Parts: sequence; structure tokens; C-alpha cells
Amino acid sequence: MPDDSSNPFEAASVGHPDKVYSISEITEIVKRLLEQSFESVWVEGEISNYTHHSSGHRYFTLKDDKASLKCVIWRQTGRSLDFDPAAGLHVRALGRFSVYPPHGAYQLVVTRLVKVGIGALEIAFQKLKEKLQREGLFEPERKRPIPPFPRVVGIVTSPTGAAIADMLKTITARFPGLHVVLCPARVQGDGAAAEIVAAIGTLNGRTDIDVIIVGRGGGSLEDLWAFNEEPVARAIAASRLPVISAVGHEVDFTIADFVADHRAATPTAAAQLVTEHWVAARDVLPEIIRRMRRAARHTVEFRRREIARLKSSHALQRPGDLLAQWSQRLDLATETATRQMRQRLRRHLELMQGLNGRLTALSPEAVLRRGYSITRRVGRADALRDAAVVSDGDELETRLSRGIIRSTVSGTEP
Repeated sequence: MPDDSSNPFEAASVGHPDKVYSISEITEIVKRLLEQSFESVWVEGEISNYTHHSSGHRYFTLKDDKASLKCVIWRQTGRSLDFDPAAGLHVRALGRFSVYPPHGAYQLVVTRLVKVGIGALEIAFQKLKEKLQREGLFEPERKRPIPPFPRVVGIVTSPTGAAIADMLKTITARFPGLHVVLCPARVQGDGAAAEIVAAIGTLNGRTDIDVIIVGRGGGSLEDLWAFNEEPVARAIAASRLPVISAVGHEVDFTIADFVADHRAATPTAAAQLVTEHWVAARDVLPEIIRRMRRAARHTVEFRRREIARLKSSHALQRPGDLLAQWSQRLDLATETATRQMRQRLRRHLELMQGLNGRLTALSPEAVLRRGYSITRRVGRADALRDAAVVSDGDELETRLSRGIIRSTVSGTEP
């Protein structure tokens, strides 16, 4: 290693022209040079990717229009902050640089944080929010109720994200008979807003959709920005169908949340919302049957007690005849109660059979029995929807109602 008393890079280039350095040696040179050269420095920028960890430490990125810098505020320092940092705030940070050797990455260890103003994204967010609020797009009067028993739910999200996986898992576990139509769209980056708008329009053009869920998983302010763009807000407001916004985590709020007919805290919460009444209806039917049977038993027992009381009465001149009358009434009451109970049980059984028929008709197995099939690339779980994603020679698996066909691609047509 070069002598600590000299410039390490000068030592490396002048004193050891033929030395080959290890990665750890180079990292240590950079660490020493950076930490000694910037013992205390002010940096100004906009907060992004802010995380307040359960350990108490705070991690975030300071950025301007050309670069970004990773920062950390240790728990002890964070206790002395006079405001809560948040994505979009423009701040000045005083700190020292440090290098984390295992990753070869440098960061600013912040010892003081001063709020300067609101960042560009936060300003844009507030301006659009105020504009749409003045137009009345957030008013409760224009919000439409979510259908209590939707049969088909349209979802606008990324087909590969965690959000769609969570929603499908929740819907399948709670009420598998609910049919889902995924209209895929990018949910962050350039062009994401246009794809979300197009997907909302596509679902509105169908006649079988009852409600739309628009959302994605959590992320930074930049990651969620597509849901803060005006075209997306106006597409939600103009939707013919009720729209549930399910963007990010419970603490995340976007313009889409304010415009939508209902805001779900998470994508999973949106899936629970559209299945809520189906689950309640399914769970209450057995209780109705139990109550009917209990009521019938109580009626019979009551009549039997009445007969026993009359039979023991000494005031009756012809107890035998009166007992016969009450016995006949008991038979009629029992017959009537039994008939009514059977009729009610038959109606509820028909309802259950109808619901079961719907579940069966909507299940993937029923779709396969109607002649449809599911084709995947070997080794991949996702179903093929576009011939353009496969190439000659790719091995495919096609699942039918009975059995699986394995094939190799010899050509495709658009």
C-alpha cells in the first residue's frame, strides 16, 4: 500500500508504476482520499427514494437535473431534525463522505438537514391537484358506488409486477368465480401514462366489465409519477365504469387516488374490496339453513308441550276428543313446517347450484373444455398472448382440457 503521508494516487502512479492493485486496495485508496478531502461539505438537491427504516436510520437520494447522490442520516442524528424529510422536498445537507467497501459505493453521511423549498415534482403535483380540484373532479357527488357483486373485473397494471400477482392470489383465495381481465400497461417510466390511458379506454370499450382497478406496487415519487399525470387523471374521471385506484402503499397518495371513485390503500385491498360482498353472501347461506332447521325444531317442540299440557288438564270434559284435535293440529303444523322448510331449502339449494354453475362456467377448466387452450414456453409460467415474443426453434407446451401438447416453433405470423 502507498504511504499514508502522501497522495495515494501519486504514490500509485509514481512510486509503483508496475504494481497491480487488488479491488480492496483501490477501494481503500478511494475511501481515504474521499473522506480526507471532504470532511464537511454542504450539498443541495431534491429528496428522492426516501425510506425511514425500522432501525431508525433514514436513507434517501439527493438529486438535481443531471446527477444523484446517496445519503444516510443515522438514527441519533435523525432525532434532532426539526421537520420530517419527504420525497420532493428541496433541501441542503451538511455532511461527510464515506465509502462502503463491500459495495464500492460512496454516500453522504448527513449531520444537518435544512429545508429549502418544495422540489419540482412536488410543485407539479400540487399545481395539478389544485387545478383538478377547482374543476370539481374530486367532489364526492361525482363518485360512483362500486358494484357489490361484480362478475368481471378489469385490471390495469404491469403484467410482471408484484401487484397483479397479489391481486390474483387474493381474488382466487376469496372468490375464485370472479373473472379477471388484465389490460397490461407499463406503470413507470416514459410512455407509462399513455399506456395506462389506452388500457382504461380499452376496458371501457367492453360490455362485460363491471369495475376497473388501476394500480401498481409501492415506490418512490418518481416511480409512481405516471399516476400523477393529467392524462391519467382525466381518463379515470371520464371512465364509463367505476374505477378503483390502488397505487403503492397506504402512505402513498397520487392524483389518481383523488379522481377515482374509490381509493384502495394497496392492490391487495382493492382485490378484497371487489370480493367483499361475494364472500359475505357465500358465508351467510349455511347460517340461514341452520336457523331454519332450528326454528322448525322449536315449533314442533312447542306444539308437543301444548299437547302435554292439555292432556293433563282436569277441566276438559272429553279430554280424548280434545287431545285428538290437538294431535291433528300438530300433524298439520308439522306437515306445513316441514313443507315450508323443504321449499326454502330447495330455493337456497337452487341458488347454491346457480352460484356453483357460475363458478364452474367461469373456471379455467371450463374454458379449456370449450375448446380453448393455454400455450406457454417450456420453463416459463406466463401464458403466450403475442406470437412476436417467440422465435423459431422455441419449445412450447399447449394445455388442453385433456392433456398437454409439446411442440417446436417453425414459424410465426403477425
